[in-house]
Parts: sequence; C-alpha cells; structure tokens
Amino acid sequence: MALNQATAHELSARLQQGEITARQLVEAALDRIGAIDGQINAFISVDPAGALTHADCIDQRRAAGAALGPLAGIPLALKDVLCVRGGRTTCGSKILEHFIAPYDATAVERLRTADAVFIGKTNLDEFAMGSSCENSYFGPTLNPCDPERVPGGSSGGSAAAVAADETILALGSDTGGSVRQPASYCGVVGLKPTYGRVSRYGLIAYASSLDQIGPVTKDVEDAALLLQAIAGHDPRDSTSSTAPVPDYRAALQGDIRGLKVGLAREHFPAALDSEVAAAAQDAANALVDAGAERVDVELPVAGHPEYCISTYYIIAMAEASANLARYDGVKYGYRAEGSTDLQELYLQTRSEGFGTEVKRRIMLGAYALSAGYYDAYYRKAQQVRTLIRQDFARAFASCDVLLSPVAPTTAFRLGEQLDDPLQMYLNDIYTASVNLAGIPAISVPFAHSDLPIGVQLLAPTLEEARLLRTAHVLERAAA
Repeated sequence: MALNQATAHELSARLQQGEITARQLVEAALDRIGAIDGQINAFISVDPAGALTHADCIDQRRAAGAALGPLAGIPLALKDVLCVRGGRTTCGSKILEHFIAPYDATAVERLRTADAVFIGKTNLDEFAMGSSCENSYFGPTLNPCDPERVPGGSSGGSAAAVAADETILALGSDTGGSVRQPASYCGVVGLKPTYGRVSRYGLIAYASSLDQIGPVTKDVEDAALLLQAIAGHDPRDSTSSTAPVPDYRAALQGDIRGLKVGLAREHFPAALDSEVAAAAQDAANALVDAGAERVDVELPVAGHPEYCISTYYIIAMAEASANLARYDGVKYGYRAEGSTDLQELYLQTRSEGFGTEVKRRIMLGAYALSAGYYDAYYRKAQQVRTLIRQDFARAFASCDVLLSPVAPTTAFRLGEQLDDPLQMYLNDIYTASVNLAGIPAISVPFAHSDLPIGVQLLAPTLEEARLLRTAHVLERAAA
C-alpha cells in the first residue's frame, strides 16, 4: 500500500516506530497532488515549502525525543473557509480571492498543537453555498470515483482530496450536509459534530446558527482522532459547548449489543433511488446482526422535505444575507473600480464579486427578513425548527441512534442540476434537518454499485462517542 493510501492511525504507528518519516509522508501527498489535481481540482492552494519545512521540524523533534502531538507528521487539508494566519482564505469566491487571514481559526490552532502538517486549502462551492462543488470561482471539483460526476458540496474539495489520496485527513464545514453528502458521493467518512462541539471561531460564516466544522477521513477511527484534536470549549465562541470531551478513539472499542437503531418511514419514500434505499436497509440489517435492535420511529416534520427543506433554506439564506453584508468593497476583499459614489461602490463590488448562487441566496434571505414578510417566513421557519428539534427528541426517546440515507441518489453528473436550483436544494433532504436540530451525524461508506453509497447515522446532542462506535461497527460490516 502506498503511504498516501493508508489511514492516519496506521501512519502514526509507523512514524512512531521509525519506519517512515514525516518528510516522506508529506512528499508522497505532494507528489500525488502534482500528479492528479490538475484533473480533479480539489485544491485552491497548496503550500509545498511550508509543509516540507514543518515535516522536517517534526522529524527533528522526534529524533531528539521531544513530545509530539497525536497527529504529528500527518498531512491535512483545510476547506478554504477556515482562516490560517498569513495564508490566503478565499471561500471559493472572487470577492476574497486575495484575502490574507490575520489569525488562525481555533480548529487550526488545535491542529497545530496536534502537530498535523497543513498541505493546502481545498475547493468548495462559493461561501459553502451549494451541493455539488460546481459554484466555485476557481472552477468545479470533479469526483475522483468518476470525473464526469460531482463530488458533492459544499466540502467537495475536502472529500475529493481524501478519496483521491491527495491528503490523509481533511476538515470541511457542514451547514446543511456539506461534509456528509460529499463524503457519501466520494466514498469516505464525513462527520458533522453537535453544534458547539467544535469552535466556529475563524470559520468564515455562511449561516451562523447552522455552521459546524467536521472531519473528512478515510475511516471512522481517523474521524475519532481528528474530532478529538479539534473538539472542546473555546471562550472566543459563545456558542461552544463547555461539556467535557470524551476519549472518542477509546469509545470505538465497545460493542452495540442492545443498541436501538431507529428507522423513520419518512426517510424511505417510494421515489427514493432503489440502490440508496437498499444500502440503508442493508446497513440496518448489519447492525441487527451485530446485536442491535431495530426500532421504527416517526419524524413527521423533520422527515418531510416540504417542511425541512423550506425551513432550512429560509433560515440559512436569511443568516447568509446578514453575514455577507460585510463584503462591501470598503473594509477588505475585492473592490470594484470606477465607482463615483459609495452606493455605486457597494452595488458594483457585490455584483462583480459574488457568483450567481451567492447572490440568489442573499436576495432570498433579504426578502425573508424584510418588513411585511419576516413573520410569514423567518419567524415561521424558526417555529418549524422547534418542531423539528422536538421530532428528534421524541425519536431518541425510543432509540439510541437513527439510520437514514445521506442523499436521495448517488453522485449526479456535472451540470445536471446547475440550472435547477430547487432540484439542487432537494439533495439536502436527509441532512439539513440535522443542522436545524444541532445534533451530530456521520456518513459512512457502506455500498458501491457504479458509485459509492454512504449511509447516515444520527445521535442525540453530544453523543459523538455513541455515534462513532456504531459507525465503526457498520464500517467493519461493510468491509
């Protein structure tokens, strides 16, 4: 097995035993990027010099017997919405094409402490707004499993980079499924933690009440390692949880005998792709074979796309319209030339700097918040959000985890849905409700026809240990 095809936990053991060096590992990742990224476009920027310098430093510290972090020498890519001090952070947008971040995100700080090696920033739908990774100013990312297909979005670059062995680990962000859906499409693991489990400080905001940083990895054990490194309270993020962080890797060792796995009939409509439905049902059977008990549950609000998708997009777009108001051509970022007054500067800068999908969401969000429509749309959506949370609370009263598809289909063809925004939004029908409720969920590769098919596990708030343990059992059943 090539170095860049191995998992982080396998490579960490080899590094500790002196079988390989951090420089060799980073060189393997950079060589792979050089060989194939011109075809799949997973990266917006790569930092060979910085990565190799850091790798050499880790090798020197290891040789000197110094204490090292749990991810020492492991190549890691960051979705380009995470600030890295002194590096470009673009959000996949023209408006931030040349923005240099003045500080590190908290997740980045913690990965530095863990001694991970940053190799580059990955591509995404502009400002994380999309489900296909086709909306980037820097061009679309292709699915390494089939270059005629999308990798999913918005963290498509992170998922594609891990699936194509260009990096060992990656971070993405998940606002309505943006880690889990691309993980499913690319055949890797994608974890969306509980809202507040990972600090959002330094994550450039799309929708602040929904955004959460999450791992994209080759297997579940790596997801546990990466979550361990980035989780925990941060006083700079008022929404971050103060709950203690469990030992997620140790939690993988337990069994699931007696665990109640819930399936909701609302997640299996007649129109669901037959291969996707079969994979989810087979996954449920595999968990039963491992000692779990299947329980049928109902999600009358959270499980219906006419409620969930409408609620999600009203709230997300409203928050986006407020968050993206800061990009005005004055403080930082792109500034249009030739404006004769301030109003014209704002208009021209935002018209030229934002792409079509971002402008669509800003306008729809501003409409939902406008006088005369606030109560009919935004307030009503927040009320339905409460019902969705109550749906999940009732379901978890009778089961320990929920199992569902990740997306209604496997990866679709490039360009297939670009001209149909409503169809594109419906790709989030199984994932968006998780963000509205703030609970953790994980996508695990389980089946493969012509394309990978992931299944989704959901757990109550802050029950990532339970979620990862169940996912680990499911992963072994799929092997």
